[in-house]
Amino acid sequence: MDVTVFLQPKVDLEHITKILDELGHEGRTHTTRTWGRHQMERIWEAAKGYRAIDLDHFVPPSVGRKVEVIHELKNSLPLFSVSQKRFCRPEEGDDELWGYNHASSNTFTGPGYFLARKSDTEGEVLVDYRTLPKGRVDTWPPIVPNEGRLGRFVYAGMIDHIRGISNHVCIGRAQKGAAPMDAWFVLCRKDAN
Repeated sequence: MDVTVFLQPKVDLEHITKILDELGHEGRTHTTRTWGRHQMERIWEAAKGYRAIDLDHFVPPSVGRKVEVIHELKNSLPLFSVSQKRFCRPEEGDDELWGYNHASSNTFTGPGYFLARKSDTEGEVLVDYRTLPKGRVDTWPPIVPNEGRLGRFVYAGMIDHIRGISNHVCIGRAQKGAAPMDAWFVLCRKDAN
């Protein structure tokens, strides 16, 4: 799907949602990996208040605790733009998810562990790298501080704000300190077979 057709002159999110919902996982992943910085920025702005999401979007209620759910990621950065965010429900409680970034750059940056929780902005979710989870899925890498290695330049002090687009796709924007960054990303959830 050439998304630029649905961005002129106004973003047609309803049509984008319909197409994404009709595609399978491979089609959604392929489609969103064609989106560049300009498309992500425009879709991010259009998605404000469009489709409420909560933690169940990232780990559906049917998935057990400490069972990973993979989200394919495409970001707007020039390098390392394809990776994954992996989420799970913690052993107890339903007000947060545990997760990390699974990427080829992990050797240099570390895994970038985070907590996902409901945002103060209605219908959005925050991914917070400032607080490490208390546990992880057994197959995940060891939890290390985000300030270590080159992670201090990538994950330390960062928060991702995430908005819904479709049943499996959401879009986010990174923030460090009080200022949003010129960095966007899109996630496609892979359902268990």
